[in-house]
Amino acid sequence: MHDRSRNPTTQDRYPDYDVLAKRNGPSWNDKTREVIARRLSIDSQPLFFAADEFETLTAVAVRIVPQPASRPQIPVAALIDRKLHEGVSDGYRVAGMPREREAWRRGLHALDAEARLAFSERFAGLSDAQQDELLHRAEAGQLNAPEWGSMRCGDFFKRRLLHDIVLSYYSHPIAWNEIGWGGPASPRGYVRLDYNERDPWEAAEARPGYEAKAARTNRHVR
Repeated sequence: MHDRSRNPTTQDRYPDYDVLAKRNGPSWNDKTREVIARRLSIDSQPLFFAADEFETLTAVAVRIVPQPASRPQIPVAALIDRKLHEGVSDGYRVAGMPREREAWRRGLHALDAEARLAFSERFAGLSDAQQDELLHRAEAGQLNAPEWGSMRCGDFFKRRLLHDIVLSYYSHPIAWNEIGWGGPASPRGYVRLDYNERDPWEAAEARPGYEAKAARTNRHVR
């Protein structure tokens, strides 16, 4: 987990790149614009989770995907909440894992129960080190509170915490800017497919000494 005593920083590998500059250009079609607009409209008010569940999820997300304070925050917990509220499913589950909604509710309640057993406080009220200790123990399969039921804590950590939190983070345009991704390639697609070649509508990565050149290029990416 992340040590928040050290400020998270993101190297600006794609300077002056903003994937949303493609919003009204030829790279995206109307359906793409609609999907991204809906994703950007999500606020922090939960629709699926109860307030205490949402607070626990928010605290866990901070530990799994810490975000720099220098840019707007990706609403990871809210993205997961909306997915569950709308009944969006992976379409499969491994043996021993409940369906997504039940797995999340049970897992978050179990983490709070483990926190109370170990530290007499809900998960969201623990220190960073205490939260990390519980998450490491969950990953290692070492948590056994009755609230887990038949679901193994290691499965919850891998199948729901890591899977859903990381996917939700990288589903957001703010994360796309950080990795230079152009968003859904619809309808434009890609033409230059060889190694280290970029299409004109893709972000330019800043090599050492060429940061200004990459920034000039990225200002015109559409």
